[in-house]
Amino acid sequence: MAKLNPYLSFKDTARDALELYQAVLGGELNVMTYGDMPGLPDVSETDATLVMHGQLETPGGLTLMASDAGSMMPHVPATPGVTVALTGGPDDLAYISGAYEKLLDGATEILPFELAPWGDHYGQLTDRFGISWVFDVGTQQG
Repeated sequence: MAKLNPYLSFKDTARDALELYQAVLGGELNVMTYGDMPGLPDVSETDATLVMHGQLETPGGLTLMASDAGSMMPHVPATPGVTVALTGGPDDLAYISGAYEKLLDGATEILPFELAPWGDHYGQLTDRFGISWVFDVGTQQG
């Protein structure tokens, strides 16, 4: 079965962002730098330490990927129309609420994570790396 996974682009903070997301969401993080790739031409000393591909596999099955642009390609920053959504049902409330609280450090809170008028627990923030997040937990088993 195919999966749709977020792939985030950073200028030079992908490792820091992925390590934060691992601390928040748990899971196994694998990082490959530009310097790890044999045969890449003209990789500067600075670019060699940047993330070519990072992948976080969380215990709940979320796969979150990211990379740094480096000096060899243009950086496309996060845009307001791109959002990572962390959603679940009643059994996920503690996990998702905890993720929201941990991501608040250095973030801009858009909507606090609380019970919304439509019955779900819902919140939004933009994390310290400029990534927009939506959190939604249904209160009934679906």
